[in-house]
Amino acid sequence: MAETIVELRNITKAFPGVIANDNISLEINKGEIFALLGENGAGKSTLMSILFGMYEPEEGEIYVRGEKVNLSSSKDATALNIGMVHQHFKLVSNYTITENIVLGDEPVKHVGPFSWVDLKGASEKIRALSLDYGLEVNPDDKIEDIPVSTQQRVEILKMLYRDAEILIFDEPTSVLTPQEIEYLLEIMEELRRSGKTIILITHKLEEIKQVADRCAILLRGKLVGVYDVAETSTQQMANLMVGKEIDFEIQKDEQKSGDIVLETNGMTVFDDRGVKAVDDVSLQIREGEILAIAGVSGNGQTEIADAIAGLMDLTEGSIFLHGQEITKLSIKERINSGISYIPEDRQRDGLIMDLSLSSNLAIKTFDKKPFAKRGILQEKAFDKHAEQLIEEYDIRSGQGADTITRSMSGGNQQKAIVAREIELESDLMIFVQPTRGLDVGAINNIHRQILEEREKGKAILLVSLELDEVMALADTIAVIFRGKIIKTDQAAKLSKEEVGQYMMGVTQ
Repeated sequence: MAETIVELRNITKAFPGVIANDNISLEINKGEIFALLGENGAGKSTLMSILFGMYEPEEGEIYVRGEKVNLSSSKDATALNIGMVHQHFKLVSNYTITENIVLGDEPVKHVGPFSWVDLKGASEKIRALSLDYGLEVNPDDKIEDIPVSTQQRVEILKMLYRDAEILIFDEPTSVLTPQEIEYLLEIMEELRRSGKTIILITHKLEEIKQVADRCAILLRGKLVGVYDVAETSTQQMANLMVGKEIDFEIQKDEQKSGDIVLETNGMTVFDDRGVKAVDDVSLQIREGEILAIAGVSGNGQTEIADAIAGLMDLTEGSIFLHGQEITKLSIKERINSGISYIPEDRQRDGLIMDLSLSSNLAIKTFDKKPFAKRGILQEKAFDKHAEQLIEEYDIRSGQGADTITRSMSGGNQQKAIVAREIELESDLMIFVQPTRGLDVGAINNIHRQILEEREKGKAILLVSLELDEVMALADTIAVIFRGKIIKTDQAAKLSKEEVGQYMMGVTQ
Protein backbone atom coordinates (compact mmCIF):
# COMPACT_ATOMS: atom_id res chain seq x y z
CA MET A 1 0.00 0.00 0.00
CA ALA A 2 1.28 3.49 -0.94
CA GLU A 3 2.58 5.68 1.88
CA THR A 4 0.93 9.13 2.14
CA ILE A 5 3.57 11.88 2.43
CA VAL A 6 1.30 14.96 2.21
CA GLU A 7 -2.34 15.26 3.20
CA LEU A 8 -4.44 18.39 2.77
CA ARG A 9 -7.74 18.34 4.65
CA ASN A 10 -10.60 20.73 3.85
CA ILE A 11 -8.35 23.59 2.74
CA THR A 12 -10.19 26.88 2.14
CA LYS A 13 -8.46 30.10 1.09
CA ALA A 14 -10.17 33.36 0.09
CA PHE A 15 -8.87 36.59 -1.40
CA PRO A 16 -10.92 39.78 -1.82
CA GLY A 17 -13.75 38.91 -4.18
CA VAL A 18 -12.80 35.27 -4.82
CA ILE A 19 -12.59 31.90 -3.04
CA ALA A 20 -9.34 30.50 -4.48
CA ASN A 21 -9.58 27.13 -2.71
CA ASP A 22 -12.96 25.82 -1.59
CA ASN A 23 -12.80 22.93 0.92
CA ILE A 24 -10.11 20.91 -0.90
CA SER A 25 -8.83 17.57 0.43
CA LEU A 26 -5.97 15.65 -1.21
CA GLU A 27 -3.59 12.81 -0.38
CA ILE A 28 -0.22 12.66 -2.17
CA ASN A 29 1.84 9.48 -2.04
CA LYS A 30 5.55 9.24 -1.39
CA GLY A 31 7.61 8.79 -4.58
CA GLU A 32 4.86 9.68 -7.08
CA ILE A 33 4.53 12.45 -9.65
CA PHE A 34 1.19 14.02 -8.75
CA ALA A 35 -0.22 16.58 -11.20
CA LEU A 36 -2.53 19.50 -10.42
CA LEU A 37 -4.62 20.47 -13.42
CA GLY A 38 -7.09 23.30 -13.94
CA GLU A 39 -7.91 26.47 -15.83
CA ASN A 40 -6.02 29.73 -15.27
CA GLY A 41 -7.13 30.99 -11.87
CA ALA A 42 -8.58 27.61 -10.77
CA GLY A 43 -6.58 27.76 -7.51
CA LYS A 44 -3.68 25.39 -8.27
CA SER A 45 -0.81 27.77 -7.45
CA THR A 46 -2.64 29.07 -4.36
CA LEU A 47 -3.05 25.54 -2.99
CA MET A 48 0.63 24.76 -3.46
CA SER A 49 1.65 28.16 -2.06
CA ILE A 50 -0.25 27.12 1.09
CA LEU A 51 1.75 23.88 1.22
CA PHE A 52 4.94 25.95 0.79
CA GLY A 53 3.96 28.29 3.66
CA MET A 54 3.46 31.40 1.54
CA TYR A 55 -0.24 31.66 2.42
CA GLU A 56 -2.17 30.49 5.46
CA PRO A 57 -5.61 28.96 4.83
CA GLU A 58 -8.75 30.28 6.51
CA GLU A 59 -9.78 26.69 7.19
CA GLY A 60 -8.25 23.24 6.95
CA GLU A 61 -5.29 21.19 8.11
CA ILE A 62 -2.00 20.04 6.57
CA TYR A 63 -0.24 16.77 7.44
CA VAL A 64 3.31 15.96 6.32
CA ARG A 65 4.54 12.39 6.90
CA GLY A 66 1.51 11.82 9.13
CA GLU A 67 2.21 14.78 11.44
CA LYS A 68 -0.06 17.84 11.58
CA VAL A 69 2.00 20.94 10.71
CA ASN A 70 1.57 24.72 10.83
CA LEU A 71 3.26 26.44 7.89
CA SER A 72 3.48 30.18 8.44
CA SER A 73 6.45 30.80 6.12
CA SER A 74 8.49 29.14 3.39
CA LYS A 75 11.19 28.55 6.04
CA ASP A 76 8.78 26.25 7.87
CA ALA A 77 8.19 24.34 4.62
CA THR A 78 11.93 24.13 3.87
CA ALA A 79 12.52 22.71 7.37
CA LEU A 80 10.09 19.92 6.41
CA ASN A 81 12.08 19.28 3.19
CA ILE A 82 9.47 20.91 0.92
CA GLY A 83 10.76 22.97 -2.02
CA MET A 84 9.02 24.96 -4.76
CA VAL A 85 9.96 26.22 -8.22
CA HIS A 86 7.63 29.16 -8.91
CA GLN A 87 6.18 30.00 -12.32
CA HIS A 88 7.99 33.34 -12.24
CA PHE A 89 11.45 32.57 -10.86
CA LYS A 90 12.55 34.05 -7.53
CA LEU A 91 16.14 34.91 -8.48
CA VAL A 92 18.33 38.00 -7.98
CA SER A 93 19.58 38.85 -11.47
CA ASN A 94 22.92 40.45 -10.52
CA TYR A 95 23.88 37.66 -8.10
CA THR A 96 25.78 34.52 -9.11
CA ILE A 97 24.16 31.10 -9.21
CA THR A 98 25.88 30.18 -5.93
CA GLU A 99 24.75 33.38 -4.20
CA ASN A 100 21.15 32.75 -5.29
CA ILE A 101 21.14 29.14 -4.14
CA VAL A 102 22.55 29.84 -0.65
CA LEU A 103 20.56 33.06 -0.10
CA GLY A 104 18.82 32.80 3.28
CA ASP A 105 20.79 29.67 4.16
CA GLU A 106 24.37 30.92 3.87
CA PRO A 107 27.11 28.46 4.95
CA VAL A 108 29.27 30.22 7.52
CA LYS A 109 32.85 29.12 8.19
CA HIS A 110 34.42 29.82 11.58
CA VAL A 111 38.16 29.96 12.31
CA GLY A 112 38.98 31.28 15.78
CA PRO A 113 37.35 34.69 16.27
CA PHE A 114 36.75 35.06 12.50
CA SER A 115 33.78 33.92 10.43
CA TRP A 116 32.71 34.38 6.81
CA VAL A 117 30.26 33.04 4.23
CA ASP A 118 31.92 30.05 2.57
CA LEU A 119 30.90 30.68 -1.06
CA LYS A 120 33.78 28.58 -2.38
CA GLY A 121 32.64 25.50 -0.46
CA ALA A 122 29.04 26.13 -1.51
CA SER A 123 30.10 26.40 -5.19
CA GLU A 124 31.85 23.03 -5.01
CA LYS A 125 28.76 21.41 -3.42
CA ILE A 126 26.48 22.96 -6.07
CA ARG A 127 28.74 21.85 -8.92
CA ALA A 128 28.71 18.25 -7.58
CA LEU A 129 24.94 18.35 -7.03
CA SER A 130 24.35 19.66 -10.55
CA LEU A 131 26.38 16.81 -12.06
CA ASP A 132 24.64 14.17 -9.91
CA TYR A 133 21.19 15.19 -11.21
CA GLY A 134 22.11 16.13 -14.79
CA LEU A 135 21.50 19.83 -14.06
CA GLU A 136 24.91 21.08 -15.09
CA VAL A 137 25.58 24.78 -14.35
CA ASN A 138 28.60 27.00 -13.75
CA PRO A 139 28.06 28.20 -10.13
CA ASP A 140 30.01 31.41 -10.80
CA ASP A 141 27.75 32.64 -13.66
CA LYS A 142 25.45 35.57 -12.93
CA ILE A 143 21.69 35.01 -13.38
CA GLU A 144 21.43 37.94 -15.82
CA ASP A 145 23.92 36.19 -18.15
CA ILE A 146 22.22 32.77 -18.37
CA PRO A 147 19.20 31.62 -20.43
CA VAL A 148 15.79 30.90 -18.92
CA SER A 149 16.27 27.11 -19.05
CA THR A 150 19.46 27.41 -16.96
CA GLN A 151 17.67 29.73 -14.51
CA GLN A 152 15.14 26.96 -14.02
CA ARG A 153 17.95 24.52 -13.24
CA VAL A 154 19.12 26.99 -10.59
CA GLU A 155 15.65 26.96 -9.00
CA ILE A 156 15.67 23.14 -8.92
CA LEU A 157 19.20 23.09 -7.46
CA LYS A 158 18.06 25.59 -4.82
CA MET A 159 15.56 22.94 -3.61
CA LEU A 160 18.04 20.07 -3.80
CA TYR A 161 20.70 22.10 -1.95
CA ARG A 162 18.24 22.37 0.93
CA ASP A 163 17.60 18.59 0.87
CA ALA A 164 14.01 18.92 -0.38
CA GLU A 165 12.15 15.60 -0.67
CA ILE A 166 8.81 17.06 -1.78
CA LEU A 167 9.36 19.16 -4.91
CA ILE A 168 6.61 21.47 -6.21
CA PHE A 169 6.91 22.62 -9.85
CA ASP A 170 4.56 25.50 -10.80
CA GLU A 171 4.12 25.68 -14.61
CA PRO A 172 7.75 24.60 -15.10
CA THR A 173 7.61 24.28 -18.90
CA SER A 174 5.83 27.55 -19.77
CA VAL A 175 9.12 29.28 -20.69
CA LEU A 176 10.96 26.33 -22.26
CA THR A 177 11.48 25.13 -25.83
CA PRO A 178 10.18 21.67 -26.83
CA GLN A 179 13.69 20.21 -26.50
CA GLU A 180 14.16 21.77 -23.04
CA ILE A 181 10.73 20.46 -21.97
CA GLU A 182 11.73 16.88 -22.88
CA TYR A 183 14.95 17.29 -20.88
CA LEU A 184 13.08 18.67 -17.84
CA LEU A 185 10.58 15.80 -17.88
CA GLU A 186 13.51 13.36 -17.93
CA ILE A 187 14.98 15.18 -14.91
CA MET A 188 11.65 14.83 -13.07
CA GLU A 189 11.61 11.09 -13.70
CA GLU A 190 15.21 10.87 -12.49
CA LEU A 191 14.26 12.79 -9.31
CA ARG A 192 11.38 10.37 -8.72
CA ARG A 193 13.72 7.39 -9.19
CA SER A 194 15.98 8.91 -6.51
CA GLY A 195 13.03 8.85 -4.05
CA LYS A 196 11.66 12.38 -4.42
CA THR A 197 7.94 13.17 -4.48
CA ILE A 198 6.96 15.63 -7.21
CA ILE A 199 3.86 17.82 -7.41
CA LEU A 200 3.47 19.22 -10.91
CA ILE A 201 1.21 22.19 -11.71
CA THR A 202 0.69 22.43 -15.46
CA HIS A 203 -1.82 23.15 -18.22
CA LYS A 204 -0.13 20.84 -20.69
CA LEU A 205 -2.05 17.59 -20.88
CA GLU A 206 0.60 15.76 -22.93
CA GLU A 207 3.17 16.37 -20.17
CA ILE A 208 0.82 14.94 -17.55
CA LYS A 209 0.26 11.84 -19.72
CA GLN A 210 4.03 11.48 -20.16
CA VAL A 211 5.18 11.63 -16.53
CA ALA A 212 2.37 11.82 -13.95
CA ASP A 213 0.92 8.90 -11.98
CA ARG A 214 -2.26 10.64 -10.80
CA CYS A 215 -3.82 14.05 -11.34
CA ALA A 216 -6.21 16.22 -9.33
CA ILE A 217 -8.45 18.49 -11.37
CA LEU A 218 -9.61 21.85 -9.97
CA LEU A 219 -12.42 23.98 -11.39
CA ARG A 220 -13.01 27.50 -10.03
CA GLY A 221 -11.48 26.64 -6.66
CA LYS A 222 -13.25 23.30 -6.15
CA LEU A 223 -11.80 19.79 -6.49
CA VAL A 224 -13.49 17.94 -9.37
CA GLY A 225 -11.71 14.67 -8.56
CA VAL A 226 -8.45 12.70 -8.53
CA TYR A 227 -7.78 10.48 -11.56
CA ASP A 228 -5.36 7.74 -12.60
CA VAL A 229 -3.49 9.33 -15.53
CA ALA A 230 -2.97 6.06 -17.43
CA GLU A 231 -6.74 5.47 -17.50
CA THR A 232 -7.83 9.05 -18.37
CA SER A 233 -7.59 10.48 -21.90
CA THR A 234 -6.41 14.04 -22.59
CA GLN A 235 -9.88 14.81 -23.99
CA GLN A 236 -11.49 13.68 -20.70
CA MET A 237 -8.99 15.77 -18.70
CA ALA A 238 -9.69 18.84 -20.83
CA ASN A 239 -13.45 18.46 -20.49
CA LEU A 240 -13.26 18.02 -16.70
CA MET A 241 -10.89 20.98 -16.40
CA VAL A 242 -13.18 23.49 -18.14
CA GLY A 243 -16.47 21.89 -17.12
CA LYS A 244 -17.72 21.29 -20.67
CA GLU A 245 -16.91 19.47 -23.92
CA ILE A 246 -13.95 21.04 -25.74
CA ASP A 247 -13.58 20.90 -29.51
CA PHE A 248 -9.86 20.90 -30.36
CA GLU A 249 -10.50 21.16 -34.10
CA ILE A 250 -9.40 24.51 -35.55
CA GLN A 251 -11.56 25.60 -38.49
CA LYS A 252 -9.50 27.82 -40.80
CA ASP A 253 -11.18 29.31 -43.85
CA GLU A 254 -9.34 29.68 -47.14
CA GLN A 255 -6.93 32.61 -47.15
CA LYS A 256 -8.06 35.84 -48.82
CA SER A 257 -4.90 37.94 -48.72
CA GLY A 258 -4.81 41.52 -49.96
CA ASP A 259 -2.28 44.36 -50.06
CA ILE A 260 1.10 44.28 -48.32
CA VAL A 261 0.77 45.66 -44.76
CA LEU A 262 4.27 45.02 -43.37
CA GLU A 263 7.53 44.85 -45.29
CA THR A 264 11.02 44.57 -43.83
CA ASN A 265 14.13 44.89 -46.00
CA GLY A 266 17.57 43.64 -44.89
CA MET A 267 16.70 43.97 -41.20
CA THR A 268 19.78 43.48 -38.99
CA VAL A 269 19.66 43.74 -35.20
CA PHE A 270 22.35 43.35 -32.53
CA ASP A 271 21.31 42.33 -29.02
CA ASP A 272 22.37 43.88 -25.68
CA ARG A 273 25.62 41.88 -25.70
CA GLY A 274 26.60 43.13 -29.16
CA VAL A 275 25.80 39.79 -30.82
CA LYS A 276 24.07 39.82 -34.21
CA ALA A 277 20.62 38.42 -33.37
CA VAL A 278 18.84 39.20 -36.66
CA ASP A 279 20.81 38.87 -39.89
CA ASP A 280 19.52 40.51 -43.09
CA VAL A 281 15.86 39.53 -42.68
CA SER A 282 13.33 40.53 -45.34
CA LEU A 283 9.64 39.70 -44.85
CA GLN A 284 6.26 40.64 -46.28
CA ILE A 285 2.87 40.16 -44.59
CA ARG A 286 -0.37 40.90 -46.43
CA GLU A 287 -3.91 41.69 -45.31
CA GLY A 288 -5.64 38.51 -44.12
CA GLU A 289 -2.36 36.57 -43.79
CA ILE A 290 -0.80 34.87 -40.77
CA LEU A 291 2.96 34.65 -41.20
CA ALA A 292 4.54 32.48 -38.50
CA ILE A 293 8.23 32.57 -37.65
CA ALA A 294 9.26 29.09 -36.51
CA GLY A 295 12.54 28.43 -34.77
CA VAL A 296 14.23 27.04 -31.69
CA SER A 297 14.32 29.62 -28.87
CA GLY A 298 17.18 32.12 -29.10
CA ASN A 299 17.52 32.20 -32.89
CA GLY A 300 16.41 35.82 -33.31
CA GLN A 301 12.65 35.51 -33.72
CA THR A 302 11.84 37.59 -30.60
CA GLU A 303 14.30 40.28 -31.71
CA ILE A 304 12.52 40.53 -35.09
CA ALA A 305 9.22 41.17 -33.30
CA ASP A 306 10.82 43.63 -30.86
CA ALA A 307 12.45 45.56 -33.72
CA ILE A 308 9.17 45.88 -35.67
CA ALA A 309 7.38 47.04 -32.49
CA GLY A 310 10.15 49.57 -31.76
CA LEU A 311 11.66 47.95 -28.67
CA MET A 312 15.00 47.38 -30.45
CA ASP A 313 16.87 49.52 -33.00
CA LEU A 314 17.93 48.32 -36.43
CA THR A 315 21.64 48.41 -37.26
CA GLU A 316 20.81 48.04 -40.94
CA GLY A 317 17.66 47.76 -43.04
CA SER A 318 14.21 49.29 -43.04
CA ILE A 319 10.61 48.63 -41.96
CA PHE A 320 7.54 49.75 -43.90
CA LEU A 321 3.88 49.76 -42.78
CA HIS A 322 1.39 50.27 -45.63
CA GLY A 323 4.30 51.52 -47.75
CA GLN A 324 5.32 54.22 -45.22
CA GLU A 325 8.74 53.83 -43.58
CA ILE A 326 8.49 53.50 -39.78
CA THR A 327 12.11 52.52 -39.05
CA LYS A 328 12.80 55.68 -37.03
CA LEU A 329 9.38 56.05 -35.37
CA SER A 330 9.00 55.77 -31.58
CA ILE A 331 7.02 52.95 -29.96
CA LYS A 332 4.08 55.31 -29.36
CA GLU A 333 4.13 56.47 -32.98
CA ARG A 334 4.12 52.85 -34.18
CA ILE A 335 1.13 52.04 -31.95
CA ASN A 336 -0.70 55.04 -33.43
CA SER A 337 0.29 53.89 -36.95
CA GLY A 338 -1.54 50.61 -36.35
CA ILE A 339 0.67 48.01 -34.61
CA SER A 340 -0.52 45.76 -31.78
CA TYR A 341 2.09 43.77 -29.87
CA ILE A 342 1.79 40.81 -27.49
CA PRO A 343 5.37 40.47 -26.13
CA GLU A 344 7.19 37.33 -25.04
CA ASP A 345 7.71 38.55 -21.45
CA ARG A 346 4.28 39.62 -20.22
CA GLN A 347 5.50 40.92 -16.87
CA ARG A 348 8.48 42.91 -18.12
CA ASP A 349 7.19 44.26 -21.45
CA GLY A 350 3.42 43.74 -21.43
CA LEU A 351 2.11 45.04 -18.11
CA ILE A 352 2.80 47.43 -15.26
CA MET A 353 2.36 44.93 -12.49
CA ASP A 354 1.43 47.27 -9.64
CA LEU A 355 -1.27 49.12 -11.60
CA SER A 356 -4.90 48.01 -11.64
CA LEU A 357 -6.31 45.79 -14.38
CA SER A 358 -8.38 48.72 -15.73
CA SER A 359 -5.25 50.89 -16.06
CA ASN A 360 -3.33 48.14 -17.84
CA LEU A 361 -6.19 47.49 -20.26
CA ALA A 362 -6.20 51.16 -21.30
CA ILE A 363 -2.50 51.90 -21.03
CA LYS A 364 -1.96 52.38 -24.77
CA THR A 365 -5.04 54.60 -25.27
CA PHE A 366 -5.35 56.45 -21.94
CA ASP A 367 -4.64 59.83 -23.57
CA LYS A 368 -7.51 59.48 -26.07
CA LYS A 369 -11.31 59.68 -25.77
CA PRO A 370 -13.20 58.32 -23.88
CA PHE A 371 -10.35 57.83 -21.34
CA ALA A 372 -9.25 61.47 -21.37
CA LYS A 373 -11.17 64.71 -21.88
CA ARG A 374 -9.28 68.00 -22.03
CA GLY A 375 -6.29 66.26 -20.44
CA ILE A 376 -8.30 64.86 -17.49
CA LEU A 377 -8.52 61.08 -17.04
CA GLN A 378 -12.07 59.69 -16.89
CA GLU A 379 -12.12 56.96 -14.25
CA LYS A 380 -15.58 55.66 -15.20
CA ALA A 381 -14.46 55.15 -18.81
CA PHE A 382 -11.51 53.05 -17.61
CA ASP A 383 -13.80 50.86 -15.49
CA LYS A 384 -16.47 50.45 -18.19
CA HIS A 385 -13.83 49.46 -20.77
CA ALA A 386 -12.24 46.97 -18.33
CA GLU A 387 -15.56 45.36 -17.37
CA GLN A 388 -16.36 44.84 -21.06
CA LEU A 389 -13.01 43.12 -21.76
CA ILE A 390 -13.13 41.05 -18.53
CA GLU A 391 -16.47 39.65 -19.70
CA GLU A 392 -15.53 39.19 -23.35
CA TYR A 393 -12.13 37.56 -22.79
CA ASP A 394 -12.97 35.68 -19.55
CA ILE A 395 -10.26 37.44 -17.50
CA ARG A 396 -10.49 36.02 -13.95
CA SER A 397 -9.79 38.78 -11.42
CA GLY A 398 -10.85 38.81 -7.77
CA GLN A 399 -11.79 42.51 -7.61
CA GLY A 400 -12.76 43.06 -11.23
CA ALA A 401 -11.41 46.21 -12.84
CA ASP A 402 -9.74 47.30 -9.57
CA THR A 403 -7.65 44.12 -9.23
CA ILE A 404 -3.92 44.82 -8.95
CA THR A 405 -2.43 43.02 -11.93
CA ARG A 406 0.39 41.42 -9.91
CA SER A 407 -2.18 39.47 -7.86
CA MET A 408 -3.64 37.74 -10.95
CA SER A 409 -2.51 34.35 -12.22
CA GLY A 410 0.01 34.36 -15.09
CA GLY A 411 -2.56 33.01 -17.52
CA ASN A 412 -5.05 35.77 -16.71
CA GLN A 413 -2.31 38.39 -17.08
CA GLN A 414 -1.75 36.97 -20.57
CA LYS A 415 -5.47 37.13 -21.37
CA ALA A 416 -5.47 40.82 -20.35
CA ILE A 417 -2.64 41.65 -22.79
CA VAL A 418 -4.29 39.74 -25.64
CA ALA A 419 -7.61 41.52 -24.96
CA ARG A 420 -5.98 44.96 -24.91
CA GLU A 421 -3.99 44.42 -28.10
CA ILE A 422 -6.86 42.92 -30.13
CA GLU A 423 -9.16 45.77 -29.04
CA LEU A 424 -6.73 48.29 -30.58
CA GLU A 425 -7.97 46.95 -33.96
CA SER A 426 -4.52 47.50 -35.48
CA ASP A 427 -3.79 46.60 -39.10
CA LEU A 428 -0.67 44.68 -38.00
CA MET A 429 -0.86 42.36 -35.01
CA ILE A 430 2.30 40.79 -33.58
CA PHE A 431 1.72 37.76 -31.33
CA VAL A 432 4.84 36.42 -29.56
CA GLN A 433 4.13 33.21 -27.62
CA PRO A 434 0.45 34.23 -27.29
CA THR A 435 -0.67 31.05 -25.50
CA ARG A 436 2.29 30.58 -23.15
CA GLY A 437 1.04 29.53 -19.70
CA LEU A 438 -2.60 29.22 -20.79
CA ASP A 439 -4.97 26.32 -20.21
CA VAL A 440 -6.50 24.35 -23.08
CA GLY A 441 -9.76 26.30 -23.03
CA ALA A 442 -7.98 29.67 -23.15
CA ILE A 443 -5.61 28.44 -25.90
CA ASN A 444 -8.62 27.40 -27.96
CA ASN A 445 -10.21 30.83 -27.50
CA ILE A 446 -7.05 32.74 -28.45
CA HIS A 447 -6.55 30.61 -31.57
CA ARG A 448 -10.12 31.44 -32.62
CA GLN A 449 -9.55 35.14 -31.89
CA ILE A 450 -6.40 35.18 -34.02
CA LEU A 451 -8.29 33.55 -36.89
CA GLU A 452 -11.14 36.05 -36.49
CA GLU A 453 -8.64 38.92 -36.86
CA ARG A 454 -7.29 37.21 -40.00
CA GLU A 455 -10.87 37.07 -41.36
CA LYS A 456 -11.18 40.83 -40.73
CA GLY A 457 -8.19 41.34 -43.03
CA LYS A 458 -5.56 42.00 -40.37
CA ALA A 459 -1.92 41.15 -41.09
CA ILE A 460 -0.62 38.86 -38.35
CA LEU A 461 2.95 38.03 -37.37
CA LEU A 462 3.02 34.96 -35.11
CA VAL A 463 6.14 33.93 -33.20
CA SER A 464 5.66 30.63 -31.38
CA LEU A 465 7.86 27.84 -30.05
CA GLU A 466 4.82 25.51 -30.25
CA LEU A 467 5.20 23.83 -33.63
CA ASP A 468 1.63 22.47 -33.48
CA GLU A 469 0.39 26.05 -33.04
CA VAL A 470 2.45 27.25 -36.02
CA MET A 471 1.17 24.45 -38.26
CA ALA A 472 -2.46 24.98 -37.21
CA LEU A 473 -2.60 28.76 -37.65
CA ALA A 474 -0.05 29.86 -40.26
CA ASP A 475 -0.72 30.65 -43.92
CA THR A 476 3.00 31.23 -44.49
CA ILE A 477 5.90 29.85 -42.44
CA ALA A 478 9.33 31.50 -42.25
CA VAL A 479 11.91 29.30 -40.49
CA ILE A 480 14.71 31.11 -38.67
CA PHE A 481 18.11 29.68 -37.77
CA ARG A 482 20.90 31.72 -36.14
CA GLY A 483 19.24 35.00 -37.07
CA LYS A 484 18.67 34.16 -40.75
CA ILE A 485 15.45 33.16 -42.48
CA ILE A 486 16.49 29.92 -44.19
CA LYS A 487 13.11 28.85 -45.58
CA THR A 488 9.85 30.65 -46.40
CA ASP A 489 6.89 28.84 -47.96
CA GLN A 490 3.14 28.35 -47.80
CA ALA A 491 2.22 26.35 -44.70
CA ALA A 492 0.22 23.89 -46.81
CA LYS A 493 3.40 22.92 -48.68
CA LEU A 494 5.42 22.13 -45.54
CA SER A 495 5.12 19.15 -43.19
CA LYS A 496 5.73 19.40 -39.46
CA GLU A 497 8.81 17.19 -39.88
CA GLU A 498 10.26 19.44 -42.61
CA VAL A 499 9.76 22.56 -40.48
CA GLY A 500 11.40 20.79 -37.54
CA GLN A 501 14.44 19.92 -39.66
CA TYR A 502 14.81 23.50 -40.94
CA MET A 503 14.55 24.73 -37.31
CA MET A 504 17.62 22.63 -36.51
CA GLY A 505 19.51 24.15 -39.47
CA VAL A 506 19.14 21.18 -41.84
CA THR A 507 18.55 22.74 -45.27
CA GLN A 508 19.08 19.72 -47.52
